[in-house]
Amino acid sequence: MTHIHHETVVAPGAAPTRQLLVLHGIYGAGRNWGSVARRLVRARPEWSVVLVDLRSHGRSPRLSPHTVEACARDLVLLEERLERRADAVLGHSFGGKVALVYAGMRPLRQLWVVDSSPGAGRAGGSAWRMLGVLRRHPGPFGRRAEAVDAVESEGYSTLVAKWMATNAVPTDNGLEWRLDPDEMEAYLRDYFRTDAWGVVVRPPTGTDVHFVRALGSRVLDEAAVARIQEATAETERVFLHEVEGGHWVNTENPDALQGLLTAGLG
Repeated sequence: MTHIHHETVVAPGAAPTRQLLVLHGIYGAGRNWGSVARRLVRARPEWSVVLVDLRSHGRSPRLSPHTVEACARDLVLLEERLERRADAVLGHSFGGKVALVYAGMRPLRQLWVVDSSPGAGRAGGSAWRMLGVLRRHPGPFGRRAEAVDAVESEGYSTLVAKWMATNAVPTDNGLEWRLDPDEMEAYLRDYFRTDAWGVVVRPPTGTDVHFVRALGSRVLDEAAVARIQEATAETERVFLHEVEGGHWVNTENPDALQGLLTAGLG
């Protein structure tokens, strides 16, 4: 059986009794959340954090189908491998919808959805535009700085460009993207097809759902915010937090995320 890659972060000397799974966004990898995870477990040593590489990302194998549901089912297998159920799951962007679908399969104590819309909709946004970067600048690159320059030339910030350039890996020809743009497009198309509002308006028994909205992003539009607020009023188990930063808020404002999790994890 093929397994997805993961890394567990624990505070030095700690014996954690609770476990948080962290799911990165499209193009990302678990290590993108390493700094937040290390700071979190130092502040809350009763928690361990499992940084997951979703299928076709990071050090996980390239698997099909390229769907949100398949990614969620990978987490069920991961839990069996870890021999324990997660108490909480955090998902960013694409990973946020994976987390919502997963919560519909396996109820948990807390679900954290970072700058991700539960609804279906038309393909678009900064993550969708990044497909053009992969296709217009396929490499190879002589230096990582060239990959950074390529991303910046398409209007992305230096922080985001440096993060994206971690996906440029050494080959015999130089640095090349390890991400296949056609695969990434397939995942994104399924993301925009998938509607996970049911988990929000009717949270599984015992599950609290926390949304984190990046104020510099348009992923959670006003209609989505209004629906989340309606769910808050109706269920008292859905919460909305707003933080400064753009869509890649874990890169742009990790302090805010770490603070929310430190205070909010049950």
